[in-house]
Parts: sequence; structure tokens; C-alpha cells
Amino acid sequence: MRLFAFVISYWTVLRTRLDAAGRARGGRDRGDVPGWVMVTLMTAGLVAALAALAGNKLADLFNSAIDTVSGSGSGGGGGGG
Repeated sequence: MRLFAFVISYWTVLRTRLDAAGRARGGRDRGDVPGWVMVTLMTAGLVAALAALAGNKLADLFNSAIDTVSGSGSGGGGGGG
């Protein structure tokens, strides 16, 4: 949760600086780049939080699925005969 709070606070500071820089240049339109930056940072934050909270379970789930598909898992049948 601290990572999420950090990303939000960093975004707020970044947005304030970008707005100030835009006003200093005469208020020219900068497009929607800050919006995409925010989406990218928030996505990275969500992925990091998910990995921190459920990383081991996701790894176990992935390994179990790969074992089942490759035929070395218990059950699933796998290799012909």
C-alpha cells in the first residue's frame, strides 16, 4: 500500500511541475501525455502490488499449469500410450 501512496504522491508532484512549466511557456496545449503517464504509473503500481501480495500463489498456479500441460504433473493424463 505504501507503493501506491508513493505513486500517487509522485504523480501529484509531477503534475504540479508540468502544469507550472506549461503556464511558463504561455499555456500551449501539451496534449494528453500526462494522462498516459498517469495510466502507465498506476498500472505499474497495481502490478507491483499484485506481485507483492500474491506473487507466491501466482507462481505456484503457473507452475502447476505448466506441469499439467507438459505431462509431468499429477493427473491430466498427458503423454499418450
